This record gives sequence, structure tokens and C-alpha cells, in this order.
Amino acid sequence: MDRKQFLKNSTLGLGALATGITSLRARSVRLKESTYDKLYEQVGFNHLPATPDLITHPHTPMKMILHKAESRGHADHGWLNTHHSFSFASYYNPERVHFGALRVLNDDIVAAGRGFSTHPHDNMEIISIPLSGDLEHKDSMGNVAVIREGDVQVMSAGTGIYHSEYNRNKDAEVRFLQIWLFPREKQVTPRYDQIPIRDVARKNEFYQILSPSLDDQGVWIHQDAWFHMGDFDARSTAAYTLRKKGNGVYAFVLEGSGRIEGQVLSRRDGLGIWDTDQFAFQALEKTRILLMEVPMSI
Repeated sequence: MDRKQFLKNSTLGLGALATGITSLRARSVRLKESTYDKLYEQVGFNHLPATPDLITHPHTPMKMILHKAESRGHADHGWLNTHHSFSFASYYNPERVHFGALRVLNDDIVAAGRGFSTHPHDNMEIISIPLSGDLEHKDSMGNVAVIREGDVQVMSAGTGIYHSEYNRNKDAEVRFLQIWLFPREKQVTPRYDQIPIRDVARKNEFYQILSPSLDDQGVWIHQDAWFHMGDFDARSTAAYTLRKKGNGVYAFVLEGSGRIEGQVLSRRDGLGIWDTDQFAFQALEKTRILLMEVPMSI
């Protein structure tokens, strides 16, 4: 099913959103504390690595920074077991605040029947990618939806919204990635979007799931960012070409292991890559990987 047909079915109550995915505009809410302002305060710290941590590539200007899975911040709240690739909540590392416009990459496990109660956001592009289980979303725009593995959800907080996220199942945990990007422009009208990405998935190549364009494949956001997923068999290879000059890519291995320009990555490792137009990937085993291309300055 293509994007336009999915949107049409959703408005008829036939798709994944029985409430209608075209409910993209709604009244704004005024927040006491700005999500954007709170997070932007910390961005003064250098998002690029200190010299000892910098990985350079011979004969090219390409630079990389490796974040091993075990180096991430971690918190276990009982109902929520979470790992933070970048500083978040009680985890703070001045050298791990953000990677360009990418501010939050949380790897969340929510216990059965539990979840995030209603809370506010503004001026942030928020992307959720379920890895297993069923996550129920409700917001102040009137959207009620369930996102599952094989879906991608975006929410432009813009001028202000409230939302909640709960594990819909009473007998199984839900796992999902929560990703926040600083927007290209502030004070936009809040919007919500969700689509299945199963139909665009391709084996042994990178396929797009997010872009800045409404007419492009995947969901869209208010930022010059492109996300791609890859499901690779062992020993398969692929090249990725950046969509915009000056952007960088944060690669995050969901399952398996692979190699990017000689750098070996294991499950849940992250690799920041910049000052290049293209790089090569090789799967060392059956591997699933997420590429997040973002502007390196905000």
C-alpha cells in the first residue's frame, strides 16, 4: 500500500489509525517550561569528539566517533528500563549531549500495562520506532493510535502539545526507540503522522523511512533529515550517499553486527560520521541498522 492510499484508508477508519491520520492540526497548548529551551541550553558543549576519541579515515576528510552500547547512560525505573545514547534525564555527559540536530536517542523497554503519563513538549521533532510490542499513543490534538513493529511515528511538537504513551499489552513488554531532533523552524503548527514501513522494506539495501518532504517515501518532519533502515543478510554490502552537503549520519545497530569504513559495530553500538559524502557498510552477520542523517549545526 502506498502512502496516499494509507492516508485515504486511515481517514475512512480502515488503516492503523481508526481515529484518522489526517488529524494533523489542532489547538496549541501553552507550556510552563519549554522542551526546546531546556535542551538547547546544553548544546553549548561540543558535540564533536575530543582528539583522543576522534576516528579519522586515511586519505579522506571523513571523521567518526564510536559510542559503544555499554557506554550509554542507563536507568531502570522498574516500569521503564532505558538506555540513553545522549545526555538525558539523570544521565549527563558533556561530550555526549547531541550529534548535530540529533538530541535524544533512547532505547526504551516499557513493562506490561505501564507507560509515560501525559506530559508536554514544544518545538521538537519526535520520532518513535517500535521494535516489539504495541505502544498506545494519545495527545492533545485528539489522536489515539497504536504503533507496532513495522510502523514509524512522528510528532511535530511545534507551538506545544501534551501526549502520553502506554504499553497496550498486559502480559508483554514493549520495546521502542524514542528519537528527538531539533527542528529547522520553531513555532510550527503541531502535527502527528504514522505509517507502516513494512511495504517499503527492502532486503540488503537501505530504504528510506523519513525525510523533509511530504511527497517523499516515509514520514516527514520539519528538519533537513533523512532516516533509512537496512535489513541485511550476512556478508551483504551497501553504500549510503548523504542527501545534503554538511549533514552527518548517526548509525545505530539494532541487531547483529557490521562494519562501516573499517569500524566494527555490534548490537546497539552507535557511530557518528561526518565530513563525507558517502560511506560503505558491510554486514558481518544477519543485521538490522538505522541510519539517521541530520544537519551538523542547528
